[in-house]
Amino acid sequence: MGKLEKYFGKQVVRQRWWIIGFTMLIVAIAGTGAGKLTVSNDMRVFFSKENPQLQALEALESTYIKNQTVLFVIGAKDGDVFTREILGAVQELTESAWKIPYSNRVDSISNFQHTWSEEDDLIVEDLVPEASWLSDEDLSRIKAVALEEPFLVDRLISSVGHVTGVSINVNLPGVSQTEASEVTAFARGLRDELQHKYPDLNLYLTGGIIFDFAMGEIAASDMATFIPAMILILLVIVAITLRSITGTIGTLMIIIFSTMTGMGLAGWLGFSITSASANAPIIIMTLAVADSIHLLVSILQKMRAGESRHNAISESLRINFMPVFLTSVTTAVGFLTMNFSDAPPFRDLGNITAMGVMAAFLYSVFFLPAFMAVI
Repeated sequence: MGKLEKYFGKQVVRQRWWIIGFTMLIVAIAGTGAGKLTVSNDMRVFFSKENPQLQALEALESTYIKNQTVLFVIGAKDGDVFTREILGAVQELTESAWKIPYSNRVDSISNFQHTWSEEDDLIVEDLVPEASWLSDEDLSRIKAVALEEPFLVDRLISSVGHVTGVSINVNLPGVSQTEASEVTAFARGLRDELQHKYPDLNLYLTGGIIFDFAMGEIAASDMATFIPAMILILLVIVAITLRSITGTIGTLMIIIFSTMTGMGLAGWLGFSITSASANAPIIIMTLAVADSIHLLVSILQKMRAGESRHNAISESLRINFMPVFLTSVTTAVGFLTMNFSDAPPFRDLGNITAMGVMAAFLYSVFFLPAFMAVI
């Protein structure tokens, strides 16, 4: 087996320019698939279509309506929301919330239909009329009614009256990936506008749609910030360890190529990025660095011992090919077992990682030695 690996090492050195060119072509083709990746903000993707609980929920929603909400939470710094200013802010927000895309219902203490009788007449009206006209007696009456109303307490008003909410039910058509982002952007704009107008309020934004969008947003943000930071840290450690500029550059290229290939193939296969599958690049980079370090350490050690560059590369491949191969294959197989998971995002994580790990192996034993032979 050693003779075969030694022959392989010599052929890689001999065909180095062809290997470099072919690798660039493969990376370019695979990498273009990254543009096809989409970010999924729906937490329901963690349940397969065959999941009985998801099927029951969808059947319920098809009969009635989807429970997709946006919730504005308004807190009083002095501990009492039953003031003219805060009730006025609640009224203003309640009216503006109808403009949120795809909204079909807005509930708050201001538009709660309070029913009361006067002699033989049954009167139904908003619990809070025009807030600026309210007297102290009106405020006390509204507070007493709200804190005794079971449909409001612990739903749209806290039991002690220090926090209230404006709940918006949203019915997303489900025909576009941008629906959740439209709703979230509009809701955040309302929050910022109201916060600027009423600086004494504690204003928060939550709800199912906001949470779903935030999870996708965090995944995309992590890929844009943490991954570059991780690459930088890895390169610093590699540079200190190897004390070789060319080795560090080669490692960087293996990291980039492997990640581009794994994510690009995921795009070609129609995968979506979720909070789970967004971790794949980090795992791929870790294995890419490990593969590269094994080969580079042997190459540099033998070159510093006086061997020629080409002989050192061939010998490094002879020594490290099988350990790197076994490590990569067993890692890929381990991640492929995630296909037994009921949650599709974890299947995607396993498949993307397996593709990236095997790409890292191939680039490490083909491109990296060829690159070092040229440099």
